Amino acid sequence: MTGQTSSSAAACPGCIASPAEPARVTPRDAQIALSLPGIHCSACIATVERELNAFPGVEDARVNLTLKRAMVKAAPDLNARDLIPVLERAGYEAHELDPGALSATQTDKTGRELLMRLAVAGFASMNVMLLSVSVWSGATDATRDMFHWISAAIALPAIAFSAQPFFANAWGALRVRRLNMDVPIVLAILLALATSLSETALSGKHAYFDAALTLTFFLLAGRYLDYRTRAIARSAAEELTALEVPRATRLVGGIEEEVAVADLKLDDLVLVRPGGRMPVDGEIVSGRSELDRSLLTGETTPVFAQEGLKVSAGEVNLTGPLTIRATAVGEDTSLHQMADLVAIAESGRSRYTSLADKAAKLYAPGVHILAAFSFLGWYVYSGDIRTALNVAAAVLIITCPCALGLAVPAVTTAASGRLFRNGMLIKHATALERLAEVDTVVFDKTGTLTDGKPEVTDLSSHSEDDLQVALALAEASAHPLSVALARAAREAGIEPANLQDIKEVPGFGTEAAYNGQRARFGRAAWTGGEAENVTAAWLAIGDQKPVAFYFSDSLRKGAAEAVSAFQLAGKDVMLISGDTQGAVENLANWLGIHAWEAEALPQDKAARVQEMGDQGRRVLMVGDGLNDTAALAAAHVSISPASALDAARVASDIVLLGNDLSPISEACQTANAATRRIRENFRIATVYNVIAVPLAVAGLATPLIAALAMSASSITVSLNALRLR
Repeated sequence: MTGQTSSSAAACPGCIASPAEPARVTPRDAQIALSLPGIHCSACIATVERELNAFPGVEDARVNLTLKRAMVKAAPDLNARDLIPVLERAGYEAHELDPGALSATQTDKTGRELLMRLAVAGFASMNVMLLSVSVWSGATDATRDMFHWISAAIALPAIAFSAQPFFANAWGALRVRRLNMDVPIVLAILLALATSLSETALSGKHAYFDAALTLTFFLLAGRYLDYRTRAIARSAAEELTALEVPRATRLVGGIEEEVAVADLKLDDLVLVRPGGRMPVDGEIVSGRSELDRSLLTGETTPVFAQEGLKVSAGEVNLTGPLTIRATAVGEDTSLHQMADLVAIAESGRSRYTSLADKAAKLYAPGVHILAAFSFLGWYVYSGDIRTALNVAAAVLIITCPCALGLAVPAVTTAASGRLFRNGMLIKHATALERLAEVDTVVFDKTGTLTDGKPEVTDLSSHSEDDLQVALALAEASAHPLSVALARAAREAGIEPANLQDIKEVPGFGTEAAYNGQRARFGRAAWTGGEAENVTAAWLAIGDQKPVAFYFSDSLRKGAAEAVSAFQLAGKDVMLISGDTQGAVENLANWLGIHAWEAEALPQDKAARVQEMGDQGRRVLMVGDGLNDTAALAAAHVSISPASALDAARVASDIVLLGNDLSPISEACQTANAATRRIRENFRIATVYNVIAVPLAVAGLATPLIAALAMSASSITVSLNALRLR
């Protein structure tokens, strides 16, 4: 049978990630990890946990919504195969992950710590401001000194706790003899504190503890906004590794034994049952079946499998049991090599320099030089070190990069909220900046521009008798085309014929007895049909001429609109797919895409994207399959649908939450607007510094006035960012 597989039929993510022989829990390994790509709210968590905890043998089940993962502590004789049907009956897709390949679950520890430090800085600054009101109102002598000492008692421990991220980053930069944004921040805070302590000890009129705390508060607000724009994303390479089959069935002298995949050796015989994934690269030594290779190649047509065929780890066995002789195991398998490709591509993307980092390279040394010259100039002019320190502190505070620190995260947060309402989730802090630079868009085919689900295109052209027989035969198979035909026939109100002795012939189709005749539904060569360069399944009843049922992959909603919008915007659009040349060419012509490549392997896709990047092109990659993962990671920026395999979603910068592709082009427009706002914020910060710095250098701005001016610039930048909403 020829046909198109999909991630929702026999080769669904659940099937892909669920080996036929899941890991049996032992007393030493009593944890089962399940990936739950369909959960999205607290009600889902409650339902999944309730269903799992109610199952006999489950001691404890906990769901992590961020990671879309359930960790189950179970009895030694329980395995994932027992739990997955429980969740599927409850309406949730589930597949097993290898717990040993996953790092410890990441919690939101960093976010909670930043929020706690922000709260402490805000609370302390409010209290010190209240104390400062008395000083500003005219308190003198002992009363003023008392308020200053109380302010010091509040400010010193508060800053010691709240400003730790800045201290750590500044020290890390200075230790390797370089500067970053945090160095002038720390200098401003420390100088404000030192000056305030000195003034308090000498019974001076002014102390600047409130300025130091306000500075810390605003900078932490920017740091927290920046953090919130980043997704707590797992490494795509780690996810790929976790999808590898954790256990396999090895044949030793004809006897089955379950072993860890890590224990398999070259030339071992491995049994792979229908629905299971290949745990190793190898060669089929016995059995006939059909293989779904879309996981690695994107090829939509199942491949007929028999003795002598080479197979790769990650391919899905569809219909019959196969015995494989291992030719590559462990790190030498195709799936593991793909994980290595992703890891290399991810490291390349990390070299992107954000707009804020580019500004910091010039800003940080300029601030230091300006403060140093201000101190020296005033010391030479007045001979008073206290006056010189006050001016230097004012310069550092007024030039402290609060506005710069808020310029990017404030805009990114506003833009992310706007895109989220349009159905897109931003995962990476610099994704919008990179999306605004895109000049080339590369689409995958199956599951991206198309739904990846075969549909019958000629159901109405067949007689009712043929439809009834075909339905009865199709319902006896889990093949993607059989599932599609059965669904369409049932929806059309067709009832199955009464057949006897129905059986599935692995690799060929299903057959049965019908009114004393043999009826077959399956591959062209097996039924007597004529092979064509289209996706079809054939029905043969007795001596009648076989008839073909034709299938096509339906276009995803918004695909044509997205392609057209990118072309109208002057961007080059390409289609790169692992599918056959005919299927790719037909879709390219349908959508008006002139540049396309077919039968591309995962490494070919990644290499092509990398090649375009090396030529100076800024590539947006849109894909959903495991075979797209390396290309997604190698692209300048990448997008995957929410229906994509976990590893593809992890490798991408942006996730499309709905089925409609049209928001992708809108995201580019939003990214362009966001980049304009970021540059506007930089200009606002620059104008502010041009006006305020001369006043500070001239000694006309006390550290308190400098802190208020800095706060005003930060608020202005934030309000400008909100225009995006």
